[in-house]
Amino acid sequence: MKITCEACQKGITIPDDKIPPGKTASLTCPHCKHKISVSAPPKADVDISQIDSLEEFFSFDDQASQDDYDSAEKPFDFVEEEGKTALLCEPDPALREKIREVLEVLEYHITVPENGREALKQMRYHAYDLMVLNEHFDTNNPDVNGILIYLERLNMSIRRNIFVALITQRFRTMDHMAAFQKSVNMIVNMSNIDDFDKILRRGLADSDLFYRVIKEMVAQR
Repeated sequence: MKITCEACQKGITIPDDKIPPGKTASLTCPHCKHKISVSAPPKADVDISQIDSLEEFFSFDDQASQDDYDSAEKPFDFVEEEGKTALLCEPDPALREKIREVLEVLEYHITVPENGREALKQMRYHAYDLMVLNEHFDTNNPDVNGILIYLERLNMSIRRNIFVALITQRFRTMDHMAAFQKSVNMIVNMSNIDDFDKILRRGLADSDLFYRVIKEMVAQR
């Protein structure tokens, strides 16, 4: 959904699924800070099968979705159209800070969830451009990482627009077979974290080249 601020006439893009059906969103224009009210789009069918299996990992309080939408709680829903967003799921503070510095240089708006439950809640409200995920984030067993399971079950039309970098100690950096097996875009071994900037830039460039034709074909439909 695209709207225009009636005060400054700037355009703002809002994902259609960010406003509960029958509700009204209250948001602040990122340009002039004018308050804008937006009615919800028509209700669309939702396939919940992709999240049913995650109940053993996380539980959600859906009370918030019953109330009017408050944009202050979900600030990245209304970033400018060219703005890029990233979800950073790394439990180690020192490692997280190194990764954050790289993402800030690349001009990403960054969300840092405290645990897997909060990460999945953020993902339900916003489609991130980039995710950096430590396979041990909020789990002792990397093979049952709830966030990875959620990503594996996403519809491909959504998943192909999210670049996922997996931080691990088990696989070597840029191991394409391991990335395929884990359903992520790129593997980064912790031993190479000091080169995360160069590794990420290369991974993003390769992904953009790979998906460019597909995205152009989808856009023409």
